[in-house]
Amino acid sequence: MRVTLQGKSNMDKTTHFGFETVAENDKAKRVAGVFTSVAGKYDVMNDLMSVGLHRVWKRFAVSISGVREGQRVLDVAGGSADLSRLFIKKVGGKGQVVLTDINNAMLRVGRDRLFDEGSVTPVAQCDAEHLPFPENYFDCVSIAFGLRNVTHKEIALGEMQRVLKPGGRLIVLEFSKVAKPLQGIYDAYSFKLLPKIGQLVAKDADSYRYLAESIRMHPGQDELKLMMETAGLENVEYFNLSGGVVAVHRGYKF
Repeated sequence: MRVTLQGKSNMDKTTHFGFETVAENDKAKRVAGVFTSVAGKYDVMNDLMSVGLHRVWKRFAVSISGVREGQRVLDVAGGSADLSRLFIKKVGGKGQVVLTDINNAMLRVGRDRLFDEGSVTPVAQCDAEHLPFPENYFDCVSIAFGLRNVTHKEIALGEMQRVLKPGGRLIVLEFSKVAKPLQGIYDAYSFKLLPKIGQLVAKDADSYRYLAESIRMHPGQDELKLMMETAGLENVEYFNLSGGVVAVHRGYKF
């Protein structure tokens, strides 16, 4: 359903679902449908889509987090628990990693993986815009490839800043604006090849078409840096990886 922004109520407000304009109240349901559909093949598709590079990107994000033994980490939109698994090794037995995701199907994938590996860690289904944790609680909060799917990114960033301790770090790993020389190849891959891979492997071309579109609608590196600063993070910086295909933003709470 398409609606026009009238400024009267939440029902009138619109947002992006990929390149489509939808009512704000509909986006969360549409995104949930995407990730419920792809949950079973999510990790396989990540490896295929990035030629395994997503693992390098995630290890880099964790490596610059400054997380040490005994600290508390919140993995927002953690899905299949790739970052949680890396953080668990960092914090050791005296620390704690909390895995969260708004999507139950994705959360089950991550929970089962951690359980199979013998990791006992809290798992919670919750919305990034309404984190059920106290202020000043975590040493680090991370969100990897999840922020672009949040309806109100500024609210989610504010929530992540709220639950950080003073001196804590927010790590945002997300697709970003690719370097211009790579734009043509990247667009051809994203809009022509990626949906075909999604159809072949996950039997779902539409979800991967949405994922490609959502990347284009996500704020670029400098815009996201400004959003994090507006949310109260300081000393915000970003690191471009793979020619800007992804970027890792890091900000501090003081």
